[in-house]
Parts: sequence; C-alpha cells; structure tokens
Amino acid sequence: MKQTTATRPVLDRRHLLGLGLLALAGVARPVRAAAPLPTVQVYKNPSCGCCGAWADHMRAAGFQVTLHEVDFPGAIRRQHGLPDRFASCHTALVDGYVVEGHVPAAEVKRLLATRPQAVGLAVPSMPPSSPGMDVPGRNDPYQVLLVDAQGRETVWASYPQPAGRRG
Repeated sequence: MKQTTATRPVLDRRHLLGLGLLALAGVARPVRAAAPLPTVQVYKNPSCGCCGAWADHMRAAGFQVTLHEVDFPGAIRRQHGLPDRFASCHTALVDGYVVEGHVPAAEVKRLLATRPQAVGLAVPSMPPSSPGMDVPGRNDPYQVLLVDAQGRETVWASYPQPAGRRG
C-alpha cells in the first residue's frame, strides 16, 4: 500500500521546535533562591580569639553573624535554659536555638532544617579539632550534643565523620 504525503505525518522544523519546547516545559522548574540563613548572635568574652574564629567558620558557611562582647557569656547560656555542664567559651543564639561552643556549621544547618524539640546544640569544652579551634595535625574525636528542655542530651553527631558525611 502506497502512502501519500497527505496521510503521512509531517515533522518539519516548526513541529520539532514545538515538541522540544513542550518537553523542556515539562522538566524545567522555576529556580528559587535558597532562603537566607538566619543571623547567628554570638556572645563571647572580648579576649577570646577562638570564638571569633568560630564566627568566621559560620560566616564561611553562609550565616550572618553578629558578635556581642560580654564579660560572662555563661549568663546567656543559663538564661536560655542550657545547663552549665554543656559550657564552652561562647554561646550563640540562632532562630530560637542555643548553640554552645564550637559546633560545626553543618550541624547548625541540620538543626534548623529538622527543627527538633530542643534547647539546642552543644560541644562542651573546647575540643582541639572543632571549628575555630583547628589545631594543625590534630583530629581529636568529639561529639555534638542535642540538649532538650529537661537538660537531657543525645548525641547529634560524632567527629571526625566518615568522608561521605561531612557538610
């Protein structure tokens, strides 16, 4: 059976372009700008240099940081319900959470993304391998703790982390 031009589908450039545009419209989504990260309010003693280094770490991760120099940062920690046993050298407040000590920015981002019922995160003391403490040649293990309103802690993250988990 012989087909004529009239019965055979014709795909010219105009039809191909139209099909291509339809295909793109099906997969293209509007690009949305990522929501800006909230400002981190850091309360630190004026003479503490590692606190400034941690603030720089947070800025490098995309956070806006405001430094407040106070004689006793622990008062801020206590005022916001974080027990003294989680103390470090500085206390930060971010979007309703307390962040005590040298908590990695990736863990703060995860906290803000998941929004658990908690007072916040803490890295007690000042581990030499934590952000802002960075001692060359040291890779000491430490834990980031999630602290609830009753002062109970759970391990939120352990460092150093496997290569595939780092944020």
